[in-house]
Amino acid sequence: MKKTSLQQVIRGKHLWESNNCMGCHTIMGEGAYYAPELTKVVERRGEGYIKAVLMSKTSWAPRGRKMVAYGFSEEQANDLVAFFTWIGNTDLNGFPPKPDYKSTINSK
Repeated sequence: MKKTSLQQVIRGKHLWESNNCMGCHTIMGEGAYYAPELTKVVERRGEGYIKAVLMSKTSWAPRGRKMVAYGFSEEQANDLVAFFTWIGNTDLNGFPPKPDYKSTINSK
């Protein structure tokens, strides 16, 4: 993503609030639990995927849960991605902890 401005982040937050995204999603544990948690969504899904979802003019139902077709403009989608990126870069003091995938098999 191109360099973002604080104004983009603020516009993205306003879009988040005015469209009641928290009615389905959570950010930093706040919101509803119907749809995916979005604190680290840019890290998980990437900018292209997020923009495609936000700009889609067709609703869709991943895993049986309907996502509204907002049909945001590219500028609005960029503003929301800027907001999600800013949220995703917040220092959460290690929460949630990343799973430890070390083998439990004792090799001798």
